[in-house]
This record gives sequence, C-alpha cells and structure tokens, in this order.
Amino acid sequence: MARTESSALVLNATYEPLCVVSGRRAAVLVLTAKAVPVAAGDDVLHSARTAIPVPAVVRLARFVRVPYRATVPLTRKAVFARDGGRCVYCSAPATSLDHVVPRSRGGEHVWENVVSACGRCNHVKADRGIAELGWRLRSKPRAPSGSAWRVVGARRMDPRWVPYLDGVELEDEQLEEPA
Repeated sequence: MARTESSALVLNATYEPLCVVSGRRAAVLVLTAKAVPVAAGDDVLHSARTAIPVPAVVRLARFVRVPYRATVPLTRKAVFARDGGRCVYCSAPATSLDHVVPRSRGGEHVWENVVSACGRCNHVKADRGIAELGWRLRSKPRAPSGSAWRVVGARRMDPRWVPYLDGVELEDEQLEEPA
C-alpha cells in the first residue's frame, strides 16, 4: 500500500487556522524560522547528515493578515465536509450533490439547498421534493461559518488538528489516525 504524504495545519501567530500544507512544506517553514512546531507529526525527513521531524501543526512566527471572504465558497468538497461525507437521506457514503428543492422547481444553488447524497438516493429523488417521497433530512443544511472552514480542502483531518479547529465537528470518517 502506498503511503500518502503527511499534511500539516498552519496556524497564524494568533492560533487562527489558515490552511493545510504538505508535511515537507511545514518542515521548510520551521527550518527557515518562519514557523514553530506546535504538535509533532509521525514522519521524519532525512538528509545526508540529519533527520528532521515533520510537524502536524505549525504556528507562524509573525502575524499574517489574510483577506478572507465573509462566506465559505459553495464547492463539492465543502458540501461533503459539512455533511460528513454521508448521504443526508440514508447515511450511505455520498457520491454526488443534490438540491433539496430541485433547480427545475425553482430551487437555488445555495448552501441551504445543496446537500450530499449517494447515487441511489439522488437517482430515486430525481426532480421531486423530499415531501413527495416522505423523506426527511438528517440535519438542516446551512452555510458553514468560522475560520476553521478555511482548511476544508484537506481530504482527511489529522486528529491532532481538532483543538485548533473550533466550530468544525469532524466525523469519524474524516479523521485520519496518525501512523
């Protein structure tokens, strides 16, 4: 089995989550004194003369002002992260997006109307409303908020990141156990 490269959470000097970078990039940030390690990782980078531990979380040495949008962009990856990678209708693994109120019936492409769904439920629902089928949503869809949603691009979240990601509830399927 091929080993995936480790990732590291980058925190601003104020411990606000900024982004996720490769473990290699995190090590370079530490070596150039642009960041300090906060949580140790499991990987080690080797050179001819030394071995450098790869951090799981780093904090920037200086505060960086980053102009962020007030809202989180509506993307497939972000919807899957919000819904825990599960179908909101049957809890099976999600493979597609669905509009609760179909676009053909005036539904908008907004956070409150887009959910993750498995292929079967999406096909059965088609262009009908959930009331017509007698279905219910596991949770009401809403736009995510908080600075932690900036790291939504990471496919799997390291459990060591959780203390720094206030406002994001991670499902077991999203957590990656440290090797």
